[in-house]
Amino acid sequence: METRKYTLLILLFMMCFAALKVQAQEKAPTATWIWYPGDYEIWLSNKMQARRTERGAFLPPLWRYYSPYAMVTFRKDFSLEKEEELQIFTEGQYKLQLDGKQLHGNPKTVKIPAGNHSLVIKVYNQEQVPSVYIQGSQLVTDSSWQVTYEDKEWIDETGKASDQSGTNWEVVGSWDFDSPQDLPSQFRLATSPHYATDRRAIGQGELVDFGRETFGYIQFHGLRGKGKINLYYGESEEEALDSVYCETLDYLRFDGSQEEAYMVESSKAFRYVQLQSEGAISYDSVSMHYEYLPLDYRGEWNSSDDLLNEIWEVSAYTMHLNTREFFLDGIKRDRWIWSGDAYQSYLMNYYLFFDNASVRRTLLALRGKDPISSHMNTIMDYSFYWFVGIYDYYLYSGDKEFIRNFYPRMVSMMEFCLDRRNENGMMEGLPGDWIFIDWADGLSKQGEVSFEQMLFARSLEAMAVSAEIAGDEQGRQRYGALAEEMKEKLFEVFWSADRQAMMHQRVDGQVLDQVTRYANMFGIFFDYFSEEQKQAVKQSVLLNDNVQKITTPYMRFYELEALCALGEQEFVLEEIRDYWGGMLDLGATSFWEKYDPEESGEEHLAMYGRPYGKSLCHAWGASPIYLFGKYYLGVKPLSEGYGQYEVRPNLGGLEWMEGKVPSPEGEIAVYCSRKEIRLSADQGQGLLIFHSKSKPKTNTGSIKDLGEGVYELSISPGVEYTVHYKAIL
Repeated sequence: METRKYTLLILLFMMCFAALKVQAQEKAPTATWIWYPGDYEIWLSNKMQARRTERGAFLPPLWRYYSPYAMVTFRKDFSLEKEEELQIFTEGQYKLQLDGKQLHGNPKTVKIPAGNHSLVIKVYNQEQVPSVYIQGSQLVTDSSWQVTYEDKEWIDETGKASDQSGTNWEVVGSWDFDSPQDLPSQFRLATSPHYATDRRAIGQGELVDFGRETFGYIQFHGLRGKGKINLYYGESEEEALDSVYCETLDYLRFDGSQEEAYMVESSKAFRYVQLQSEGAISYDSVSMHYEYLPLDYRGEWNSSDDLLNEIWEVSAYTMHLNTREFFLDGIKRDRWIWSGDAYQSYLMNYYLFFDNASVRRTLLALRGKDPISSHMNTIMDYSFYWFVGIYDYYLYSGDKEFIRNFYPRMVSMMEFCLDRRNENGMMEGLPGDWIFIDWADGLSKQGEVSFEQMLFARSLEAMAVSAEIAGDEQGRQRYGALAEEMKEKLFEVFWSADRQAMMHQRVDGQVLDQVTRYANMFGIFFDYFSEEQKQAVKQSVLLNDNVQKITTPYMRFYELEALCALGEQEFVLEEIRDYWGGMLDLGATSFWEKYDPEESGEEHLAMYGRPYGKSLCHAWGASPIYLFGKYYLGVKPLSEGYGQYEVRPNLGGLEWMEGKVPSPEGEIAVYCSRKEIRLSADQGQGLLIFHSKSKPKTNTGSIKDLGEGVYELSISPGVEYTVHYKAIL
């Protein structure tokens, strides 16, 4: 009886399982909008960057704009087990071809019999990105489709189409537009209502304070009558109150037909808004709609130091404000995509959001299209940051497909750079090139600058790795050899044994007697120096007050990273407390483009010869996110996608710290005090490396003694490790 009962239960279970399997098979796959790869990113970035205004005037980017291809052809070869009815949606006019025959008219649905087929759809759209969405029970538009902008088929005198074309087909692009109503051309960031924290009368109007730096649309409530309202925005109170020199403003005119709840058309960055009315116009109150990209804060940080915790929180908020359709430099002034700024945002993103889509979008928008006529953003160093950014993206994400798909665009960009080398095989500014490096008074950028050669060498290394991933063995060998040649020249020309540092530049064959921090600090975390050279550079450059100091968070990012790489975490924490804490002491609610402790009052607001030209919310000001995650929690990938990783916690004088670092498949959680380390990870094989005065103990696994007070513990996913040790202070 019992045997029969169990047999029936097993049969019932098998029947349920079979039914679920059938349902899963019958469930239609998910369709998404597809387009030519990179075209949507270019189109969207054009729209975003064209929104910049300066006191109401249109202010476009300083570099070349690219456009999407107006007509592209999509193709899919497929097999159907049964008859299929497809629903077809496009953005643009289209021509449909099934098995080599054109389907006349503009069919919204198409029935296709079982069997093997080829579907080709050509889409034209001059104003937006030609894109297509197809939904069936078996066939959908997804990443398996191919696309081209150069259909090379032809028709002979008899009307017969060619049976070969030589067309170069590429993998389509897409971005989470997963319903036919979710049109790519209609994309907008999310918004949520926020309310003022304070209002006070100013002359015939008022000053509205929203409590902290924000970004979005002002909305009036109870708006009545005819007249004019002038809005003067400010990241600071001083800026909002200065109607003559504030960077952004709106002049609104109303004829009495407007709705009582009226929202300003354009989004702005501000904390304060001065409102001045003219005529018979009135309103009850003002709010704003905060505009943002919805992202999860996957990275975490907390410690025994409340100031550092606040710095992390403000850094995260600063980073989120500047993470929009793409990674921006700052939300008030430029609102453009700068490659150097974006490179730092990629790194901070890996320790906060781990949003790979934002990285890919930004890399593609920056690259544009062939032919190439200038460096990215017209800046030589910014071209090199683009290459290094792709390598870092691969290291953190493990995404080989991105490199395989876009490797040809890397090649053409690198060939442009190689063609601009001088007779010595080095990069030197040519007419039209902007050599940026940093905002620094009196910084010479003439001739062959060591910093540019170092970035160039790193870019060639990135190209060699990418060539290997793309299956270009000849390219791997060529770029690898060029990288080694560039590194040899770098040390032959610029390394000074007397100064124990990289010299800054060579002009007309003469190395000038000047040392700056830039190449020297990059050489440390690029690992181009020997250990002896690293220690020498630390003393002769990084800790030498006679070498010109850095005042921008942009380059402080790299200076502090170099010091952390040399084990100077305690010193760096003091620098962070002073530098970022100094901005907080001045009332900062997001971190700035530049901070000079020697300045005072409204000097902190001025830049570019304008009283409020400085950005008080700049992406590169959020670098503590990266430093805390990589050099204090100590987490970094050793192989692509965190297949292997390392955890080297360093308290830097703290009593304790804890946090999470995101990875492609989860998080790595770290707690560290002076007596205990707790660690768990969701993926990969890790190594915990730490110092201890006495022999440590662990709840699981085996600790390996590496000598000189250094120990190692192998970390497997899904296991919680607790190590008891005695920190070396």
